[in-house]
Amino acid sequence: MSRAIVHIDMNTFFVSCERLTNSELNGIPLIIGGGERGVVASCSYEARKFGVRSAMPIHMAMKLCPQAKIMKGDMELYSRLSHDITEIIQEKAPVVEKASIDEFYLDITGMDKFYGSYRWTDELAQRITKETGLPLTFALSVNKTVSKIGTGEGKQKQNLEIPEHLVQSFLNPLSIRKIPMVGQKTFELLSRIGIRTIRTLSEMPAESLQQMIGKNGTELWKKANGIDNNPVEPYTERKSISTEHTFSQDTIDVLKLNRILQGMVEKLAYQLRAEQWLTSTVTVKIRYANFDTETKQSRVQYTSADHLLTQTVTDLFTKLYQRRMRLRLIGVRFSGLVRGTYQIDLFNDTEEMLSLYQAMDRMKTRYGFDAVMRCAGASFKPNNKDEILKRKK
Repeated sequence: MSRAIVHIDMNTFFVSCERLTNSELNGIPLIIGGGERGVVASCSYEARKFGVRSAMPIHMAMKLCPQAKIMKGDMELYSRLSHDITEIIQEKAPVVEKASIDEFYLDITGMDKFYGSYRWTDELAQRITKETGLPLTFALSVNKTVSKIGTGEGKQKQNLEIPEHLVQSFLNPLSIRKIPMVGQKTFELLSRIGIRTIRTLSEMPAESLQQMIGKNGTELWKKANGIDNNPVEPYTERKSISTEHTFSQDTIDVLKLNRILQGMVEKLAYQLRAEQWLTSTVTVKIRYANFDTETKQSRVQYTSADHLLTQTVTDLFTKLYQRRMRLRLIGVRFSGLVRGTYQIDLFNDTEEMLSLYQAMDRMKTRYGFDAVMRCAGASFKPNNKDEILKRKK
């Protein structure tokens, strides 16, 4: 049986959320982002006509579209509406993967026997728009790659269904940039040897492609040929990552405790970014010398930036640690995770901050987490007894 995989993408999600609360924003070029030195988090189709794109520096976007209205954005609103959409989908779909705040994969294999997969998906999409007021595009095909590409094309051609026997003919004329894993460097490399369409890429020997671009060459060849066996991974709000530190000697040194907490946050936040997660819930745990254990948590805007998460953890610890007793254990947990690619709070931070995170993450990935750290958190040295980066379901 061929799989039936749906990809749902909320159209210009941040912009649509803002327009939902303020109809005066309809029809005008709108940019969601932060400050003149920030970057574009989202933009309306009216702004895109002038060449504005997500992740573009705000000052460049304003040069391209000076008449655009810039808004800082409201992540609390976006998170709430994303949660509403998720609940609607989970109520109907058998298997759901929340790929990001505004993007979902559904595995509805077998639905065609009883109802018709496309009709079922279309009615779900209509229900989402009716109950939330937010527009979306979906594509239905045999795997995640083709469905995601189909959604991108569907924004111009409406919702698409790409059955198995039409997959290759659908992919062939498209640019290789349409394949999710093709970035700018890979595109430039392949373009230099005349590979610009998916047809040309699919006809190239997989071995040659692997020699050119490394271990991802075979995977790229498969995607160009419409092959993707990756499953839809069920989404659950309970997934989390955490770390704990047990002291060899109980301590009451608040400065030391805060430094260790900062190191924990930096470690976990790097893991979030490396695995493309965003967290919405932060929990701090302490255990006193008499084994009394207390926790305190806080909801936050979806983020994976340690400088933002550190402030939340510090505030929680200050409120939690009220009994002037020695502590034997402290811990930090990030939960309520969703898939996300932005590494920092795009509404408040600058291009320089984004570049700093990217540079630090590259060094950590290549040379290890301890290769570069903030001075405040450098005293956190995990050992074998620490339960680092636990995943819970």
